Parts: sequence; C-alpha cells; structure tokens
Amino acid sequence: MTIIDFNNFWSPSGGGVRRYHLEKMKYYTSESNNLLVFVMPDSKTYTEEVSPSLIVEHVKAFKMPLYNGYRFIWKKKQIAPYLKKYNPDVIEVGSPYILPKAVSKQSLKICPQAKLLGFWHADFPITYVQRAFTRLFGKKIGSLARKLAFAYAHYQFKNYHGIQVSCKEVIERLKEEGFQNLYWIPLGCNIELFSPNKRDESLVKNLKQGDVNRSIIFFPHRFSKEKGIDIFLKAYSLLAEQMSSVPAVVFAGTGPLQVLIDAALKKYEHLHFVGFLSSEEEMARYYASADIGVALSAWETFGLSILESMACGNVLIGAPAGAAREHVSASNAGYILESYTPEALAHYLKKLCEEDLSHKKNAARLYAEKFSWESCFTNQLQIYSTPNSTRNS
Repeated sequence: MTIIDFNNFWSPSGGGVRRYHLEKMKYYTSESNNLLVFVMPDSKTYTEEVSPSLIVEHVKAFKMPLYNGYRFIWKKKQIAPYLKKYNPDVIEVGSPYILPKAVSKQSLKICPQAKLLGFWHADFPITYVQRAFTRLFGKKIGSLARKLAFAYAHYQFKNYHGIQVSCKEVIERLKEEGFQNLYWIPLGCNIELFSPNKRDESLVKNLKQGDVNRSIIFFPHRFSKEKGIDIFLKAYSLLAEQMSSVPAVVFAGTGPLQVLIDAALKKYEHLHFVGFLSSEEEMARYYASADIGVALSAWETFGLSILESMACGNVLIGAPAGAAREHVSASNAGYILESYTPEALAHYLKKLCEEDLSHKKNAARLYAEKFSWESCFTNQLQIYSTPNSTRNS
C-alpha cells in the first residue's frame, strides 16, 4: 500500500501535528509492507529517501508571515507531480484550508481509485473562527461565522471517503454538523521515553531552591491566549499573594505573548524560561521533574502534550472542554477547571500544592500507558485498508 500525506499544519517548530508526523515517519521507516510519502512544505524542493518504506518529498512552499515556520502548499505543481509519481492507494490531508479541495481535484484526475481521508487536527470552526468573531463582534456574529466555517469544511472535504478524528467530543460535534464517515483514531505516546524514570533530582533540587515543600509546574505550551498563558500568569500572581511556598514554574516554548513571560520573569523569583525544547529527552526530563501540569486549551483535538505529561506522572488541571476534559475525566488524575477564571485556576493549583499527589500521579501514569504510537498507526492502517465507503457530499 502506498500512502501520501499532505499537511500545511506541519512546522519544524510545531507542536502536536509535528509530533504526529514525526512518529508516523518513524513507524513507517521499518514498515516493510507499505510505503509512506510525506509531502513536506519546505524552503526548497528535493527528495529524501529515508528508507525503502519512507520517502519525504520536500516541496518549496510559500512561507506564512507571522507564523513561525509554517509554509503553504496549494498549487497544482506542488500536488499533481507526486500523485503521478507514486499513484497512491491512500491520500491523507491534515489541514482544512484550500489544500483538501486542491488535492481532491488532482486526485480525481490522476488516481481516482485512491482513498481520500482528512485528519481533523484542528477544530478550526470553533477554535479559530467562532472564538475570534465572538470576541470581536459578539455571540450572534460568532455563531454565524461558525456555521459558515462548517459549510466551508463541508466544501473542502467533499469527495473525501472519511475524516479521522482523535477526540470523541469533536466527533460528536462533527456528527451534529452533518459530517459522515468519521473515524476515531486516538494518537499515542512514547511511554518508555516519557516516564517518571526520567526525573532529574539535581534539576528538582535547583527548582525547589531549598524548600522541599515547593511544588513544580511545567508549562510547555505555545504562549498564546488559546493555550491559556494569560489566565495562568494571573492565577500565579494570586498564588504569590496566598502561599508562603509558591510553586516553581518552568516555561518552555515560543509564542505571540512572550512579552507576558518576560514581564513575569522579572517579577517572580520562582519562574524559569528554557526556550523551545526540540529534544524529546529534554522534554521528558522536565515533565518527569515536575509535579503538576496544566492543559488550559478547551479546543485540543487530542492533546499530545497532555498525554506526555501524564505519562511522566504529572497531575493535571484541565480545561472544561475538548481533549483536556476527556483525558482528565477518564484518568481521575486531576481536576477540571469548570469555571475558566484565574481565581478558579489558582484555587486548584493551591489545592494540588497542598495535597498528597501520589495516588493521582499513579493514576496519570496508568492512564497514559493505555496509549502507544504503534497501536495508533496499526489502527490507522486498518482504516486505510478498508474498502472505500461512500464519498462525503
């Protein structure tokens, strides 16, 4: 079987989507019965033959201004040559803007037998469209914008045989919006790498700064409103007023609200910034050396960072919707932030800092062990190999 992946959500410094593709490429490197071709938006065009079962076609693509590392494929010359070259059995498209329609148009001409599948990596009608328009123009305009965004998604994924989704809540929403042929495909976690065994006691000692009762929080998320950095920093300022042993926080990443991090670092002694961590080993070391994680985005479609945090034994405070709620509820390894306010977040953070976390830590690890990348891609191959269902219309 030959599979081609297209995805404009790929970025060398991206988060969950980048991790999905890296793990998928790793899986197919030694998958002798199938060939994966990843068409990667890049600064220049060339072919990288990684193994007999994995090829990366780097395609020169337009660089999106103000978006760190993201490039955009949409032209016929960026799509058609690869469909002709490989004549795939399966085509997967992981981003919803323009690309799904562009790919389906060419595939119906070049390889009409191919199974066309989308991957709903971002719940964009809610996350980006409705939220933005509601904030700017109010609920009525936000609701209208949501309807138009779902209509646009129907148009983009017309002629597709199905859409893969990693969050059950999102699947139910897509069903309500009239989408058919939806496949639940939970993503995975490297539970050997992301493990409590990666705890670095010298790092823990340095962060606690002589106070054995000090809790440690790791925040490895994009510095944006979507990820809750603003509400977290406001909650931390409340903790600083309420607690004698204020928790240490390690921030890792980049984002448009970096200025808030910089200001907080100057104000509070126990905040630390380590930049963007490209090494999985370093990520695991920081996760395992922490006690508490926060998953404040209510629009996660799976939440890889949530699972990695739990695999390392972190207790979670999760947003009241999306994958964060799903994981925290199913694991009993934390609290759900039903009231999305700094005061509520500060309350739960203080509560966790003051209680024995051993039971919740164990629950987090046991829950994460249910997921693996191997099972994710094995299940996905079954979806790929099933006979084509009726195309979405």
